[in-house]
Amino acid sequence: MTIVRDPLWNNIPLDADAMRLIDTAVFQRLRYVRQLGLAFLVYPGATHSRFEHALGTHHLTGRTLALLRERGELARLPEDECAVVLAAALLHDVGHYPFSHALEEIGALHHEAVARTLITGGELAAVLASTIGANAAMRVHAIIAGESASPLQGLISGSLDLDKIEYLKRDALMCGVPYGEIDVERLLHSLTIVEDPKSGAPAIGIVEKGLAALESLLFAKYQMYRNVYWHHAVRSATAMYKRLVDDALRSGAIEEHELAGFTDEGLLHRLDERAPSALLDGLRNRHLHKRAFECSSTELDAGQGDWIANDRARVIEVEDALASELGVEPGAVLLDYPEKPRMLGLDLPVRMRGGEVKRLGAKGWPAAINLPLLSQELYESTRVMRVFATEGTRVPRARVMELLAN
Repeated sequence: MTIVRDPLWNNIPLDADAMRLIDTAVFQRLRYVRQLGLAFLVYPGATHSRFEHALGTHHLTGRTLALLRERGELARLPEDECAVVLAAALLHDVGHYPFSHALEEIGALHHEAVARTLITGGELAAVLASTIGANAAMRVHAIIAGESASPLQGLISGSLDLDKIEYLKRDALMCGVPYGEIDVERLLHSLTIVEDPKSGAPAIGIVEKGLAALESLLFAKYQMYRNVYWHHAVRSATAMYKRLVDDALRSGAIEEHELAGFTDEGLLHRLDERAPSALLDGLRNRHLHKRAFECSSTELDAGQGDWIANDRARVIEVEDALASELGVEPGAVLLDYPEKPRMLGLDLPVRMRGGEVKRLGAKGWPAAINLPLLSQELYESTRVMRVFATEGTRVPRARVMELLAN
């Protein structure tokens, strides 16, 4: 057994099977992919990587499985099910691009889809086959992608998965902000296997007494999005990064299939070689675009401006048209309207004190709990549409509103 010292969870024990996965080149790349992308330009401590987050998720998964085992809830599962789930916890982020989720926003393949090839072929697949079994790689990826029939699927991919608990706690610690306060112990002890009232199949749920701890997770996530993940300067840096990579892809300087193999600095170095630009210089020297316009989603009609998150070609066209109108270079004006509809979504079974199982979904429980409605309201208040521009560039508000209305 190997013990890794961790600033969040203190001691993380790793057995020989876990170490074989960790020692692969695919997993080691995660040491050099920052968990929070470009947030370190705002929060200097946010240089932690996907590597330690993956170790932490594996650790929480091991603790949760031990609690379920003590209560006899794993007795009917296949003998190797826990090993598959632990491997999925460790490998759930191996498909991430440099600087986290940003490139998925420009249409790059989702990191879970990228992970399929990495997990089901090559070195990882060989290790999984030798330590768990011949079909282990496919089972591991199915859990990561949310496509597994395993009752333990919800531990890795769900509205209350251990990945979320881990990254919220770690991100808050490393950013030095007080927003990630989650009652982790109560949440872990509240997780249970229940019969899903919708499907009738066994699934991960929560006991009713854990709902207060679930609220702590919900509010921590809201605060982290509002103050860290979607901080205006973080979004400015992200918009600049997206545009410079997009430009490089469209010019042929790099190919999309190359992206998932780079580390953060490796990609910037390649861009510096093949597609040098003012945007890249701005990121390296923290000369970020400034806010030229912003308004909350609550000030816009439903669906207004959603194309900024969903139609990348149109975004580039509008950005370039605005830049031309204002007499500045392409890339000097950038649109940003982040979208994550399931950011605070809830959809999980709850075992009531009397034994009945209810599903906490989009409609909540009238007169009892309305966390889903609250989640939607918090999401809408967090989402802000912005135009970023080089310093000194003025963008007329009326012109932006005209573009949003069309």
